[in-house]
This record gives sequence, C-alpha cells and structure tokens, in this order.
Amino acid sequence: MRVEATLNNLRIAPRKVRLVTHSIVGLPVAAALVQLRRQVKRSSQPITVLLKSAIANAKNNFQLAEETLFVKEVRVGDGIRLKRYTPKAFGQATPILRRTSKIQIILDERAPKVAAVKPAAKKVAKKTVAKKVAAKKPENSQA
Repeated sequence: MRVEATLNNLRIAPRKVRLVTHSIVGLPVAAALVQLRRQVKRSSQPITVLLKSAIANAKNNFQLAEETLFVKEVRVGDGIRLKRYTPKAFGQATPILRRTSKIQIILDERAPKVAAVKPAAKKVAKKTVAKKVAAKKPENSQA
C-alpha cells in the first residue's frame, strides 16, 4: 500500500535538499528518522516533519503498522522561483533566483521478515579407521 505526503514551496534549493533525501531512500522509517536526526543540513528538519506526517497518514488512513513501512521513493522538484535583483555598476541590476523545493515522500509496506526454519540435517558419524604403522626394525649397530 503506497502512502504519500507532500511539502510545497520549501524555501531551500532542491539541489541542497537532494543531498539529504538520497540518504534515506530504501530505509525503514525508524532508521530514516535516526539518519535525518544525525544530519547537520538545514533541510533535514523539514524532511523529518514530512516523514512523520507520512507515517501518521499510514497509521490513521490505512491502518498500517509503523514497523512494516519503508521509504520507497523521495521526489524533490523545483518549486516557484522568487525573482530578486542586486544592483550592479552603471545603474544596472542583475537577477537573483531564490529557488524553492517541492518534496514528495512515498512510503510502502514491506512484509516483516520471518526466519525460515530449516529441518535439522542428520549428522552421520564418520567411521574412524585405525592407521597401521609399519614397525621399524632395529638397526644392527656394530661397534
């Protein structure tokens, strides 16, 4: 069951957000939260809030257990661009584009891994074979 959560117009550039989101793809949600908590990037806090929102969507809307969820996909796209200008020489101005991000987190359910019980193999006792050692003949020592 796919569960989605989106965040629009986050005021951080998509290139910087992708540095954080690539590290959590494929992880279980508990491990992804720990990974985000350890990151020292500014975008890790809004992504943590978005991931918790996706987990809450899974619990409340689809009655899924948190232990079975993992981060299947994270999409980071361009949001709107705020256009600003900086003054330059001779009365000119150059544009500055303040980029924003749109983030979509997709969670999916993974069946819990159950250890397969293998039937115990019968151990066959190996027969020990006594090795015959040839008796050494005493040498005739003549003095």
